[in-house]
Amino acid sequence: MKIKTGDQAPSFEVPIVGDEDRKTLSDRDLAGKRYVLYFYPKDDTPGCTTQACGIRDAWGELKELTEVFGVSCDSEKSHQKFIEKQELPFALLADLERQIVEAYGVYGEKQMYGKTYMGISRSTVIISPEGKVEAIFEKVKPKDHTEQLLQFLKESV
Repeated sequence: MKIKTGDQAPSFEVPIVGDEDRKTLSDRDLAGKRYVLYFYPKDDTPGCTTQACGIRDAWGELKELTEVFGVSCDSEKSHQKFIEKQELPFALLADLERQIVEAYGVYGEKQMYGKTYMGISRSTVIISPEGKVEAIFEKVKPKDHTEQLLQFLKESV
C-alpha cells in the first residue's frame, strides 16, 4: 500500500538512536507535532551521507521548523556509528523489521546496474500535527533534499 497526501500517517514504534531521553519512538510520542521522516537506503554510503550531512549543515534552520528523523533498516549499532562519524544532530530510527518502510510504501523492488533487489526508495514524508500526511517527496536526490525540504517547510508555516 502506498500512502498519499491527506492520509492518516501509519502507526509505528521502533528503536531510536541519537536521543538520550528515549530508547524507542512511536507516532504517539509525536502527536500534536509536525515531523519529517526521511527514508534512506543505508548508513554510511555516499548518497546517504550526502543527504544526512545536508540536513546536519542546515540543522539550525530545520530544527526551528520541525522535528526530523532519518529512517533505514540498519541496526542501532550502525546508526550510532553513522551519527558519530558524521556528527549528526538528529536521531535515526532503526526499522529492523521494516515496520515503517513497509507501512509508508517505500520498501520494494529496486534496480541498479542491471540487478534487481529489495530496498528502500529514497523518500521524505512530512506529517502534520494532526497526524496526517502533509507532503511526500519521492525519488529524492541526496544533494537537493535539504533545500527542497526547507523550501516546503518555510512556505507552509
